[in-house]
Amino acid sequence: MHIPDGYLHPATAAVMYAASVPFWYRASQKIKTLIAGRLVPRIALFAALSFVIMMFNIPVPGGTTAHAIGAVLSAIVLGPWAAVLALSVALIIQAFFFGDGGILALGANVFNMAIAMPFVGWWAYRAIAGNAPSHSRRILAAAIAGYLGANVAALLTGIELGSQAALFRDASGRALYFPYGIEVAVPMMLFEHLTIAGAVEAFVTGGVLAWILRANPEMMVETRAPSSAAARLPRWAWIFIAMLIVLTPLGLLAPGSPWGEWSRDELENLGLGYVPAGLDTWSDLWRAPIPDYDIPLLDNPTIAYIVSAFAGALLVALAVFVGLWLAQRVARKAQPSKP
Repeated sequence: MHIPDGYLHPATAAVMYAASVPFWYRASQKIKTLIAGRLVPRIALFAALSFVIMMFNIPVPGGTTAHAIGAVLSAIVLGPWAAVLALSVALIIQAFFFGDGGILALGANVFNMAIAMPFVGWWAYRAIAGNAPSHSRRILAAAIAGYLGANVAALLTGIELGSQAALFRDASGRALYFPYGIEVAVPMMLFEHLTIAGAVEAFVTGGVLAWILRANPEMMVETRAPSSAAARLPRWAWIFIAMLIVLTPLGLLAPGSPWGEWSRDELENLGLGYVPAGLDTWSDLWRAPIPDYDIPLLDNPTIAYIVSAFAGALLVALAVFVGLWLAQRVARKAQPSKP
């Protein structure tokens, strides 16, 4: 679901950035409450968790792959605005350091996975779970919400990609950017997520929430600010992420690339007959230092994937801590001094 550079016209990319900015701004306005509620460690935890979850590629019929995201889980536990921050940081680190998703397309990827998905999932969860104290109902609501959120994000991605072929063509009628129209892109994206990826997202969302409700229900923010005691993260939370990092090479077992995330060479092998000019122009906009989570110096894809997962999770957590610390400093300086 990570749109690479070269598949969206710069005008489309600008529109998606513009659509994301109001949500980033509103989330930034919530920072005082998030910091006062001692949520920073939890935002860092779930940002790192989402980063690692997205490294577990799963096979999809047709020779492609997909992955869970964890956006709805973050929204249910942290609240939707904190989830916007957590997922945005994870996607930014993925794009700049690992080349997973484009820099020009970052606004679209954030809108789909860090804004639309958590909000749709959170609304669905609240509608289904209500104020029911029953853990089983809340877990079921979370699973359904994860499934819905993933498919809404997939639908938006399909529309954004598929619209390019209709809007931007060269003089000979060939697509300049993403080469397949909406009639292909939307069904393909939805097929992956209605069948496999959505079910995995539901399992991850419901399963992790069940664990949280059993092991440490105080992690749930819901409608009240947590106490300082409840704000302390349990040791098992970071141990859980460490275990997932060790297991990330399982994501290398799934053959193929996610549909719509092909590299230039992979697109040529699809038999399209040409490479869209926009892809040639924009695909090399940014050269990530660790592209595709591979470190050639290690000469071992499995070890490289684990090291990349550890480095990425650490970068994401540090980015959250540093970013919110700087935001707190700026907010304090902006406050009028007392006479």
